[in-house]
Amino acid sequence: MENIPVKQSKRRQASIDRETNETNIRVELNLDGSGKADVNTGIPFFDHMLTLFSVHGFFDLLIRARGDLDVDFHHTVEDVGLVLGSVFDKALGDRKRINRFGHAVTPMDDALAEVTVDLSNRPFLVYHIPDAMNAGTVFDPALAKEFFRSLSVKGGLNLHINVKYGENDHHVMEAVFKALGRSLDHAVSFDKRLADVRSSKGIL
Repeated sequence: MENIPVKQSKRRQASIDRETNETNIRVELNLDGSGKADVNTGIPFFDHMLTLFSVHGFFDLLIRARGDLDVDFHHTVEDVGLVLGSVFDKALGDRKRINRFGHAVTPMDDALAEVTVDLSNRPFLVYHIPDAMNAGTVFDPALAKEFFRSLSVKGGLNLHINVKYGENDHHVMEAVFKALGRSLDHAVSFDKRLADVRSSKGIL
């Protein structure tokens, strides 16, 4: 059965500013957007991936991040994940009437990524990528794992990322970020059959 949009009482959007001795980050997010992205983290490849996430998830996303990139990319990537997760959780509100679960399989040339998410408020990350992708690159997939972990913890996501195969690092990461956007788009969408949260407990 196709889901029919449910009338919303308020816009699901939020923004957060976070400043530490290592990073200064602002994130604005509209869950009910059209995929408009305005991202600048100082890491061009990361900007590209976050833009793909926004476009394919139909999220309006603004990110401004300044970090100690002269040290390495780690602090900036991890902290963007923390702030984006916090904003995502804030925009979701009480999580009533949403599908809660999302799943997407996305190809990118030689790579095929599968992302499954449960907006359960029980953070957990499973991250399986081809062994060859663990070697150091300009944007190491192992570093991407820290972003997904931070996003999961602060966003209350049970997040499973499985890349069945792929030879090119860029293609693997692109498939993952697109699939993440697509799966979250479904998870945050409303189901007209729901009047409360999708849980037998009555709470997420």
